[in-house]
Order: sequence, then C-alpha cells, then structure tokens
Amino acid sequence: MFNLGSGEILLIFLGILLLFGAKKLPELARGLGKGINEFKSAVENGKKEILDVEEPSKTNKEKLNTD
Repeated sequence: MFNLGSGEILLIFLGILLLFGAKKLPELARGLGKGINEFKSAVENGKKEILDVEEPSKTNKEKLNTD
C-alpha cells in the first residue's frame, strides 16, 4: 500500500498524534468510519437503483418482442 515502510507509517501516525492530540484521535477515527460506511451505503443504493431501472426495461422489451 503506497510503498510505505513501518518506520514511515509510524512517523505519519506520530505527526497526526501531535497535530490532533490523543483525545481527538478516537473522534476522528469514528467520524472517518461513519463516512466510509455512508459512502458504501450510497454506492450500493445507487447500484440497486440503476439495476432496478434496467431490469423493467429489459422485461418490457421481452414482452414487446413476444407479442
């Protein structure tokens, strides 16, 4: 993942810890997790809506071809 070694990841984590403080990190992680979950949910809902629109149009075409 991004060709980062363990030392570089540790430095990034320490920088984030210094910027935001130990008390804010759990809140940031919780907010990030909620945001990711909402994004995944929105993507799934979008996929379902697209598939629902496509499927009836396919069945309508099949009905027209059989008549």
